[in-house]
Amino acid sequence: MKNIFVQGAISPDDIAKSIANHSSKTDIGAHELFLGQIRADEVEGRAVAAIEYTAYEEMALKKMATIREVLFTKYRLICMHVYHSLGKVHTGELCLFVFVSSRHRKDAQQACQEIVEQIKKELPIWGKEIFEDDTHQWKKNN
Repeated sequence: MKNIFVQGAISPDDIAKSIANHSSKTDIGAHELFLGQIRADEVEGRAVAAIEYTAYEEMALKKMATIREVLFTKYRLICMHVYHSLGKVHTGELCLFVFVSSRHRKDAQQACQEIVEQIKKELPIWGKEIFEDDTHQWKKNN
């Protein structure tokens, strides 16, 4: 099982390296990516400063392996990379990176969208919103 979790924010440099590493794979015709970023939402008059992510890692990794297997069967994918933050991620920082490659754009686009939706709905990952006044509450996924 591939570990999808990284501590803290996902580095834009790591994303750039991941994309650059695919330039030698000449059977790829399309890449689709999704970047999740922490918003400075206002909730009941309080501004979100960060989200602290926790997960039931073993279960999440098993579920992600199943999702990966199903999507490689459903779509004609060449590569799939998923990284999700654990720990505190501040507003403006990246918390989710999904990168899918295929021969044709439709497979990459559809698979990427489906992965993001399944991660949000099916993986046991929770976020605690931390507000600028140091109060906090569990985030509700939208």
